[in-house]
Amino acid sequence: MLSVKVETENQQTHTRVSAEKLGGLVDRIGGRGDNFLVVQRIPDIPGTFIQVWHETGGDYEVEHRTGTATSHVRTVVGDPERVVALMTRWAREEPGWDAGTAWESAGIPEPEPVPELAEEVRKRLEPRVRELLRGGYGTVRTLTETAEGYLVKDGVRPVSRAQAGKLVERLWLERVEEQRGWADEVTDPDRLERAFARLDRGGITAREDFTCCRSCGMSEIGAAGREDARGFVFFHGQGTESAAAGHGLALYYGGFDDSAETTAAVGREVVAALGEAGLTVMWDGSPDKAIELTDLDWRKRLVG
Repeated sequence: MLSVKVETENQQTHTRVSAEKLGGLVDRIGGRGDNFLVVQRIPDIPGTFIQVWHETGGDYEVEHRTGTATSHVRTVVGDPERVVALMTRWAREEPGWDAGTAWESAGIPEPEPVPELAEEVRKRLEPRVRELLRGGYGTVRTLTETAEGYLVKDGVRPVSRAQAGKLVERLWLERVEEQRGWADEVTDPDRLERAFARLDRGGITAREDFTCCRSCGMSEIGAAGREDARGFVFFHGQGTESAAAGHGLALYYGGFDDSAETTAAVGREVVAALGEAGLTVMWDGSPDKAIELTDLDWRKRLVG
């Protein structure tokens, strides 16, 4: 698998795809509303990406960037196979990945300098951004939106979008550097992700960091998975913050027929998958009680 995330114009997201899957996505684009895709590495490094635009019957316009606006360059490629080869070698960070490609500037202007945040504002905002980074599910874009609005009061915005983005990008890169120290370890969030993937494949809709709270999750989980799903399990955004703060994680589960018997059966299946993944689980078997994960070492890898 390529350690990348691919986003398409029609708002599809594909994470850690194979070279063959990437090739299929490139071959697909060209129709109205589905003309381009953007590829970022995992974890996302702000301002670093490769992307392609294509209209059926025309050439492929490929662009890539390595940070600043002046590094944003473009080229025109005649066939999708060449596009896929470029993108695959870029994703693998192969030396000389673009050999033989003639790039030209995309003409992107450098942004205006961003004023520094007032010290008292930074001291209030920075801890909140760090909390969300520890949670691990945000992107640079969503965290920037949150940071921009976090201190708004009575219509007064002490943080601009550019200031929020600058702060988020700095703290994001700090967290990326921190996670390099456990790059080769299997972390508890890794174990949880694998257990949820197994459950989802087995007909139980399993969603991480799903909605803001339990009531929203319970009302929306039915539409979040396959129509033939037997049941569900999820934890919400408040649960993510609890886990990241070292307070454990509550999982909510059930059957779509609303029976206590099905709910208990789904609970047992969830507990078994979590235990086999190596997590510490507390549950008394009651369909009325949440499943609790305890002793979590919450080191969630950023994707972006």
